[in-house]
Amino acid sequence: MLRSLKLTALAIGLAGASQVMAGPDLTVVSFGGANKAAQVKAFYAPWESAGHGKIIAGEYNGEMAKVKAMVDTKSVSWDLVEVESPELSRGCDEDMFEPLDPALFGNTQDYVKGAIQPCGVGFFVWSTVLAYNADKLKAPPGGWVDFWDTQKFPGKRGLRKGAKYTLEFALMADGVAPKDVYKVLASKDGQDRAFKKLDELKPSIQWWEAGAQPPQYLASGDVVMSSAYNGRIAAVQKESNLKVVWNGGIYDFDAWAIPKGLGKERAEAAKKFIAFSVAPQQQKTYSENIAYGPANTQAVPLLAKDILKDMPTTPENIANQVQIDVSFWADNGEQLEQRFNSWAAK
Repeated sequence: MLRSLKLTALAIGLAGASQVMAGPDLTVVSFGGANKAAQVKAFYAPWESAGHGKIIAGEYNGEMAKVKAMVDTKSVSWDLVEVESPELSRGCDEDMFEPLDPALFGNTQDYVKGAIQPCGVGFFVWSTVLAYNADKLKAPPGGWVDFWDTQKFPGKRGLRKGAKYTLEFALMADGVAPKDVYKVLASKDGQDRAFKKLDELKPSIQWWEAGAQPPQYLASGDVVMSSAYNGRIAAVQKESNLKVVWNGGIYDFDAWAIPKGLGKERAEAAKKFIAFSVAPQQQKTYSENIAYGPANTQAVPLLAKDILKDMPTTPENIANQVQIDVSFWADNGEQLEQRFNSWAAK
């Protein structure tokens, strides 16, 4: 009897200890869709299984105003938010995100250049590319010049409803070499040139706002070509004839950032989660579930060759792509997005 009481007390003590060891529940906000499904398998489920605490998975469309409002009103309810590089840079400048010590994430040499930032960590590399439905076109397009050619390729085009990427693609369609895109876009004349080129295509554009839309538009025949996130196309290639043109794609990181103003315990747990998500094994599992390149290069040798062919970062796929110019969009994003919105509304 005494022994069983002791064992019961020990079990209760251990249960209590494991609850103490488990961190707080973390609200992690991503862009949803196939990307979120891959995160669940690679990060959220293993994190919970390891006893670190629960993940409450949210999603958004990148509205930085929401994050800013939380930080400004000191009512931060998101522990981690997935952001694209220009938003990370701007948010960092505006003191919206917690600063991060690079030492928390191991050897910085193990990461794709640019992944470790002062207040965010890139956890995968992705590309916005030209995608098309091979069942609907007689010949494959070669790049953005063909995308703009409605005589040779009649039909609607899908483009993301925003200045970012859209202006770069317009300049490439107008003959600007990928390596010169930001040099041209930096001038007022270059920006005017991009909008003028967009004028040509405007009657044929079907805008998209969420990453899940281009594959749907392409599969249904609503559009014959679309800009799209490469991972969203790869996710449906088994059951469709959707294809990617890497030429003229724009690649970027998505990064984790911690909104400023979390309590110390939640901020520490969030930092641990970031470190967990960029470990080679987690990175490998992520890339096995969606065709985005690992930010931690130590994960690359762990991946099978047939998976690597769909990665934006393989030498042949990245050869004619452009790395997004983060400082350009951090400096010019607000003004160009306003100009784009008024242009799109006309």
